[in-house]
Amino acid sequence: MNLGIFGGSFDPIHNGHLRLAECCLQQAKLDEIWFTPAAQQPHKPAGPKAEETHRCGMIQQAILNHSAFRLSRLEVARGGVSFTVDTLRAIQADHPHDQLHFLMGADALRDFPNWHKPGEICQLARPIVAHRAGESASNLRLLKELLDQAGCVTEATQIDMPEVAISSSLIRNRIRAGDSIEGLAPEPVIAYIERHQLYRRPCS
Repeated sequence: MNLGIFGGSFDPIHNGHLRLAECCLQQAKLDEIWFTPAAQQPHKPAGPKAEETHRCGMIQQAILNHSAFRLSRLEVARGGVSFTVDTLRAIQADHPHDQLHFLMGADALRDFPNWHKPGEICQLARPIVAHRAGESASNLRLLKELLDQAGCVTEATQIDMPEVAISSSLIRNRIRAGDSIEGLAPEPVIAYIERHQLYRRPCS
């Protein structure tokens, strides 16, 4: 099985996340994509705004009608800082016969060489970089160098997706300002946010 691992805060999950996953699923011919919310991302010391239970709950609502999408609680269950290499090691140990693919946006690619053990990440999973329309071309040379250094025989895959001007911080700020977030996230996610009164406090 070809498994796509999609990590992030998902604070909250939105239509841009889902569009990226759909494009990766189709263009990279993946069998499943696992949305893997982080307990604490290394480069976001302030931490998620919503509790883990709510972020997982919103993901569950978002993927209800996507048969190939799964929620993985691996990182939130482990707790602490969520390093991608640790997550991929654990998944590989439990699924030794599956091919792992790691999903990232072009923005994440720019900082990828500074991640914890990027070479081993490339050994454990094939990188898939989503290039959004309107962005500058992804610099896959960085990944090729890491793959070569790690002795990987596989190559990174770039997929194309439409321009999606949505971010989790945009949604949080609109909620705080009392503005509508219709069209930015799936309706079940919006209903979940309203039901639990999430993101009402000042946020970044």
